[in-house]
Amino acid sequence: MTTATANVTSWPGRAESWLDERGKGAWIAAMVLGFIVFWPVGLALLAYMIWGKKMFGKNCRHRTNHHRAAWAMHQSSGNAAFDAYKSETLKRLEDEQQAFADFLRRLREAKDKAEFDQFMEERERRRAEEARPVETAV
Repeated sequence: MTTATANVTSWPGRAESWLDERGKGAWIAAMVLGFIVFWPVGLALLAYMIWGKKMFGKNCRHRTNHHRAAWAMHQSSGNAAFDAYKSETLKRLEDEQQAFADFLRRLREAKDKAEFDQFMEERERRRAEEARPVETAV
């Protein structure tokens, strides 16, 4: 691979990284500028953002901040009473989160079962109507 080819293939990656570092606002600004300069460029950026999950997903900076915050939650403060309280509270919140996730799962399962039962009843009703002899007018 020549250096000219390497430069051509690497600049989109560098541009994407640069926009990722600046967040979702930078992506939106780039898209708007693309529409202003030449509308197909803006449209292409919009499509990339949607299908590349840039618009609705989380960017790299968010993931880094999330990991940093998770690390800070498990770091000791030096105060034993506070650390005990913090660990109990985190455990309680994790239990509540799990209970809520289980509740949502059961709710989805109940909804799916109700929809399936309704489908089966409608299907059976249609079969019964089709099997019934058609009356002819005399």
